[in-house]
Amino acid sequence: MLPRIDSIKQIRLKIGVTQKTLASMTGVSTSMINQIESGRSQPSYETARKIFDSLVSLEGSSSSHKAGDFCSKDVVKLKPSNTLHDAIKKMHTLSISQIPIFNGNELVGVISEDGIVKHLADIGESELKNAKLEDTMEPAPPIVDYNTPAHVLVPLIRYSKCILVSKKSKIIGIITASDTLRMIE
Repeated sequence: MLPRIDSIKQIRLKIGVTQKTLASMTGVSTSMINQIESGRSQPSYETARKIFDSLVSLEGSSSSHKAGDFCSKDVVKLKPSNTLHDAIKKMHTLSISQIPIFNGNELVGVISEDGIVKHLADIGESELKNAKLEDTMEPAPPIVDYNTPAHVLVPLIRYSKCILVSKKSKIIGIITASDTLRMIE
């Protein structure tokens, strides 16, 4: 799956590449890049893939940051048998918005503020607090290796609440949307 077409200009500017350079790398005209970035033209899938591949290679050469550089090392965990009340209390106390759920060492899901609010609308507050996480958690977030290039993380975080980071098959960190904002700084 490719990132959104309207992100091309943002990525290109972030890594400091001109439209002319991007055009020559992808085999299209500079005016075509301009039209795509301004929304006046929609590229074919193949052209879009070439553009994103070129941006990834340029970004990779300009940045050596890895997932491990941005992850928070303190991973707060809960069990499927914990209640939503436990999750809400922990989120409030620690000022976090999502918590991965582990059954032993196995990642089985995630609970997030968004998910809790959705369940609140369906169930009601009194039943919600006592609900077990196993009944209300969302699917498990993706796990990436510690050395995964940072540019790969932004498209992933758009589709999940968080990303877990592993090193030697052990979860050692978590990346949230706010952590990806640190990459831009």
